[in-house]
Amino acid sequence: MMDAPRSPPEHPHAIEARDLTKRFGDDTAVEGLDLTVESGTVYGFLGPNGAGKTTTMRMLTSLTRPTDGEAWIEGNPVSDRDAIRSSIGYLPEEPPVFDELTGREQLEYFGRLRNLPREEMTDRIDDWLDRFDLAGDANKRIDDYSKGMRGKIGLIQALLHRPDVVFLDEPTSGLDPRAARTVLDVIAELTEEGQTVFLSTHILPVVEELADVVGVLYEGDLVTEGAPAELTARMAAEEGTTLEDVFLSVTADRDDVRLAGDESSVSDE
Repeated sequence: MMDAPRSPPEHPHAIEARDLTKRFGDDTAVEGLDLTVESGTVYGFLGPNGAGKTTTMRMLTSLTRPTDGEAWIEGNPVSDRDAIRSSIGYLPEEPPVFDELTGREQLEYFGRLRNLPREEMTDRIDDWLDRFDLAGDANKRIDDYSKGMRGKIGLIQALLHRPDVVFLDEPTSGLDPRAARTVLDVIAELTEEGQTVFLSTHILPVVEELADVVGVLYEGDLVTEGAPAELTARMAAEEGTTLEDVFLSVTADRDDVRLAGDESSVSDE
């Protein structure tokens, strides 16, 4: 007999997860994740390669079905894709684009999928293309784009319908410093407007600059969580004062435990 569905949160947060778990056969990618992200904040999601970050984001965006546990976006269960579709935007590390389309055609296609009015969609696309210095390349095929240009199109695509909750996986990957700065400015502006950003990145200075709360995932477990200043303060007694020190400390500690217990690790980005 299947377990009865857990009740939704009484006071909905932007993102909430309870006992979220994903197993692939005998391997556990994410184990019993409890997570709460407040509206209008940036949640920095850190972890080494193979920690389960992408699997977590795919579960939170309804792209991967959890083995156990539940999650909600603004009070709506992620199991109900129709209920959360308009509320979320997702930029995976490899943006879902069609090489045979031009940049503009890709964005128009996505805008139509989101049922955006034609004139409004065109205005938004033009604004974003200008913002990311893509206006001059908008009518070129994506097949001819650099990795950074593809990433910009993917980010615009994720933001075009102005979702309440945005999931970004390495949004500055492949970008030059000027473009990366634009992305960081955009993320800050989103939260100023009340949107929520779930940000996964390996670039710790980005997290230190933008995140209100940081969570470190390691081998599928959330091993530490808190405001960046709070986490670095915890390290002060150990002569560590940066978020990098925190990251290295908590993952090293877990390595010691794993090796002592001869536990297996899971390979999942």
